[in-house]
Formats: sequence, structure tokens, C-alpha cells
Amino acid sequence: MALFSWLNDQFLRMEWLSTSIRLLVEDVFHFSVDEKLGGSIHFFIYDTIKIFILMSVIIFGISYIQSYFPPERTKKILGGIKGIKGNILGALLGTITPFCSCSSIPIFIGFTTARLPLGVTFSFLISSPMVDLASFLLLTSFFGIKIAAIYVIVGLVLAVIGGTIIDKLRLENQVQSFVLEASHVESELEQLTYKERIHFAINEVKAIFKKVWYAILIGVGIGALIHNWIPQSTIEAVIGEGNPFAVLIATMIGVPIYADIFGTLPIAEALFGKGVEVGTILAFMMSVTALSLPSLIMLSKVVKPKLLATFIAIITIGIIIIGYTFNALDFLF
Repeated sequence: MALFSWLNDQFLRMEWLSTSIRLLVEDVFHFSVDEKLGGSIHFFIYDTIKIFILMSVIIFGISYIQSYFPPERTKKILGGIKGIKGNILGALLGTITPFCSCSSIPIFIGFTTARLPLGVTFSFLISSPMVDLASFLLLTSFFGIKIAAIYVIVGLVLAVIGGTIIDKLRLENQVQSFVLEASHVESELEQLTYKERIHFAINEVKAIFKKVWYAILIGVGIGALIHNWIPQSTIEAVIGEGNPFAVLIATMIGVPIYADIFGTLPIAEALFGKGVEVGTILAFMMSVTALSLPSLIMLSKVVKPKLLATFIAIITIGIIIIGYTFNALDFLF
């Protein structure tokens, strides 16, 4: 246990980096990290470097794994399984095919064109941007393994339940006709060499960097603002334990934000540091990743209003239930 704690502190939490940045801020910039400005500078530099390092390492490893699971292979795996087993498999495959919410939409179109069950497709669509190996490792780094495991488990449960409900409602006729009528061509699975997989993983790291670097900087900046400049009393009044609508507010705040787990974590970390309850933080992160406005706009182009409204309602209600449940159990964390 002591060895795991040391590895977590040094390799995931990067306490050595925090100490180094503290020395930089205090000895070079001559600001105290115990004051607002110095604390903000320390938070911004430390979290930015930490997230970029973790993102590079984690995305490289996950992308290497993902090279074995292109969309064609995922479709083949999911194609022969229906019902609750299919929903579970769809949700689990979403964890090893880490697409952002908008990138998941073309995959959704491909799965629907391939005539995969709608419920299975939606289980994949929910879990892919919300829950993956990267989110687990990053959450472990920021909050510890207990909260990280909870986030992944409840995300998977929400994906399975959401897909199951959509399957039972028989909403296949709510997919736009051009998607259903699109021709589907089976493509051969590409056999990559070791070097090609390494090259693929490196390119994925570069591509994701280009997509999210600004979101990370914005997220860290907001986190630094919350952590050092917004009074504890203000945070508590808006989404603190004393506000019975905290989970609802956190869920609604997350919807218009377009970010992935990398951009969301610094904000969540700052809220956690201000004493915001775990359930409220989970609700915020889940709404950002699963209900981002850009992805909903894209989804509205391929499904009809009834299916879109059903999807939004299931995810929103699920997130709110998860938030209030874990706030009630906050004493365990």
C-alpha cells in the first residue's frame, strides 16, 4: 500500500513537479504561493504541465491499444450481440475507444448504417466520451482511486441503462432516413505493424493536442480563478452543500461547455478544493462530456427530435440521480 501511495504521489499526482513549481514561483518570481497571485501562478503552471505530461503518456498508450479496435472491428464485435449483453459490451468498448463527444457522432452514424441495434449504439455513444482509461488515470491523479473508480462505474451504469431504455422504446424510426438508407461497405481490417502502431499513437497524441490545448488552458485558468480568487462562501452559496439545487445547477452549467476530461478536470479539482460535494462534481463533469451543446447539435442532424429529446432526458435524469445519490453518501469520501 505504501508503494502504491508513493507511485501515485510521484507519477500521477507529480508532487515533485508541484515542489519544483513552488520553488520557481517563490525564488524566481518572488511571489508567495500562499497568497492569491502566487497561488494562481503555481496552480496554472503546475496543472498545465501536469495535464500535458499525463495526456501525452496516457493518450499514447490508449491510442496504441485503440489501434487494435478501429470502428470496423468494433462494429464486428457488436454486430452479433443484442439485448442487455450488447448494451454492456457497447459501453465497455466505449471505454477503450476514447472519442470526444463530437468525434463519436460519425461513429454513431457508421454503427447505425451497419444496422447495429440502436440501444447498443447509444450505450457506446454515452460511454465513449464520458468514460475511458484516460479519465480513470487522470481522475486517480487528481482525486484518488476511490473517486476515479466511482466515476467510471457510474458512467458505465448510465451508459448501459440509457442504451437499454432506448432499445426498449423501439425508436429505430427516429433515425434520419438518409442514415438508414446509406450504403454500407465492409472494409478489410487493416493489419498494422508494431512501428505503424507506434506511429499511429504518436499522431493521435499530436492530433488531440491540437484539438484540446486551448481548452486545457481555459480550464486551468478557470480552475486557478476558482481556487484562489472566488470566496468559499460564494462557491457554497451556488453549488455548495447548503444549496438543494446544487446538482441541478452544476448539470446545467456543464451543458454549454465544450471540453473533454482534460479541460474539465482543473475546474473539478478547484471545486473539490473548495469543498464542493463529490456528487455535484460528478454531475458537472458528466454533463460536460456527455451533454455538450456542440455534440447535441451534431446529433440533432442524424436523429429526429423525439429520439434526441429522449437521449437528453435519460442522460440528464441519470446524471442528476447520480449527483444527489453521491452527495447523500459524501461522508464515505
